[in-house]
Amino acid sequence: MQSKPTILTLPEEEFVHPGNRACSGCGLGIAYRIGLKALGKDTILVVPPSCLTVLQGLYPVAATKLPSLNVTFASTAAAASGVLAALKSLGREGITVVGWAGDGGTSDIGLQSLSGAAERGEDFIYICYDNEGYMNTGVQRSGTTPIGALTTNTPIFGKAQDKKNVPAIMRAHEIPYVATSCSAYPLDLFTKIEKAKTIRGTKYIHILTPCPPGWGYDPRYTVKVGKLAVETGMYDLYEIENGEFKLTGASRKLLDKRKLLPVEAYLKMQTRFKTMRDEHIKQVQDRINKRWDAYLERFKE
Repeated sequence: MQSKPTILTLPEEEFVHPGNRACSGCGLGIAYRIGLKALGKDTILVVPPSCLTVLQGLYPVAATKLPSLNVTFASTAAAASGVLAALKSLGREGITVVGWAGDGGTSDIGLQSLSGAAERGEDFIYICYDNEGYMNTGVQRSGTTPIGALTTNTPIFGKAQDKKNVPAIMRAHEIPYVATSCSAYPLDLFTKIEKAKTIRGTKYIHILTPCPPGWGYDPRYTVKVGKLAVETGMYDLYEIENGEFKLTGASRKLLDKRKLLPVEAYLKMQTRFKTMRDEHIKQVQDRINKRWDAYLERFKE
């Protein structure tokens, strides 16, 4: 495993065909391409209904060059467990099983299945790509939609509840590896998925994937929006390996709090936050400051 990959040292083999059905500027498209490079050819994917199903397409014009099992919304982790059992019965080794689901299929509809698999210690990687809503069905709120964000089924001032912290839920299961990443940081993502392949047991990786139509920004700014999510402290990059928590990449640099950008820079780039009042933006900023003050206290020299 490479400890510090660069863009030039990433594997050249592609596992996603060009010309797929993803939207322009799709953050998932970036994460999926990089993620499959890290996983390699000896991989079986398990995918529920989601934007990824649309991206993959239908046989015989599927966009993915790996075997993929499309399953029901709630059963990603259960189906991945079944694939593992089938491989074991056949004596097949050296194959990585990956459940790759959206935030709706993870934080809401598929949470019980994921929790059960984690409790059993099933040896697969579960990847949640988080575009913070049910985007391919018309932009409805999910458990991970952030406070203040507008969707087609939220009040006029946006979602009133905080985002569900799924990585923290998975951490509570005491699985060997939990990590967060963002499609705007491909090397961070590649490193974490590659590491997860080497660890036995249930591994969970949560990837923030900006969505132009769902979030309301020009598709050319997908990477910029993703970086602002991290640079403002709205979304943190970290990993928890065998219970040990550490900030990674761009988030670790923010332990110098002078580098933390105001969250307004992130919110104002997206029309989904257009009805947020100044006092609501201040509340979000105060929550970020409180969380980062806790990080600073925890990791001070």
